[in-house]
Amino acid sequence: MTIDRRAVVFAAAALAAALIATPQQSAAEPLKLRIAWSTTPSHVTPLLPELPKEVYRHWGKSYVVEPVFMQGSGAMTAGLAADEVQLTGYSYQSHALMIIEAKLPVTAIAGVLGSKPPYSDEGFWVKVESGINKPADLKGKVAAVNSRGSGVDTALRKTLLDNKLEPGKDTQIVEVRFPAMMAALDSGRVDAAFLVLPFSLIAGKNPKLKKLFTLRDALGPLETVVWGVKEAFVAKNRAALVDFLEDYVRAYQWLYDPKNRPAMLKIVAKVSKRAEKDFEGWVFTERDTYRPRDGAIDVALLQKNIDDLHKLGILPGTIDAKKHTDMSLIAEAKKRLGMM
Repeated sequence: MTIDRRAVVFAAAALAAALIATPQQSAAEPLKLRIAWSTTPSHVTPLLPELPKEVYRHWGKSYVVEPVFMQGSGAMTAGLAADEVQLTGYSYQSHALMIIEAKLPVTAIAGVLGSKPPYSDEGFWVKVESGINKPADLKGKVAAVNSRGSGVDTALRKTLLDNKLEPGKDTQIVEVRFPAMMAALDSGRVDAAFLVLPFSLIAGKNPKLKKLFTLRDALGPLETVVWGVKEAFVAKNRAALVDFLEDYVRAYQWLYDPKNRPAMLKIVAKVSKRAEKDFEGWVFTERDTYRPRDGAIDVALLQKNIDDLHKLGILPGTIDAKKHTDMSLIAEAKKRLGMM
């Protein structure tokens, strides 16, 4: 068979041109940030696409966000490891496990949720008629968490251990999505369920239900959820991430602004698929879950939370939280906003 050398040369030239052009084209496209979340409106990620365009000023220019639902921190760590998501709102326990067990170079770049007074302190609820009056009464019972490895799972396991109960043996632990927790408790499929807002408010009005213990009862103040990301991704996409964090902090300013409350409630109701009245008296107030509105992480508290779990035997080791936290991006974002 005769080979047309000119055709080969032209084909090689075309391939080289394509290889050169591809990075330029991709560089012009906004970075796609796939962000994992587990419950809303605690996690604001699903709300972001609905906010006014003047809030997210860099959206569509340097980045776009794709919210990705994952049931809890366990699924999120797997998703981050497999590059199914680039940013994940996972528990401090999962952040430590990614470094200790998975040996992955990840860093926390912003705080997402915490458990600090005077903000809401969510917890496990039981039926009054169940005879469960204290955590020790969970022996032989079934308790629901959203995901193994989550902060909720940690609080339950720590409380069981404190009461000389072996998790999984003395008390069965099952996974239930947050929105299905109330139904699981009502139906008797579980004996204890972790209720997040607004379900905890609904439960508080039901004389047949009572709160057994809370996150802060179990673990004290917490850096409950941080945004974890691979260090290599930060190094490659730093500028776009700073743009995103600038918009993210601006979003909190908008969400907590009283003059935006009517519009905010409509967005929360739409995304959550619940009535506005379910959120009126508490969402984005001190009755709500604590969120660091400036994206800050209390690194000393994060260190304490991780060390406490290691002492309890829940974590196989500990980490230097400061080495695995990068607050320079959020600092740059806040500087742009005149907050530093």
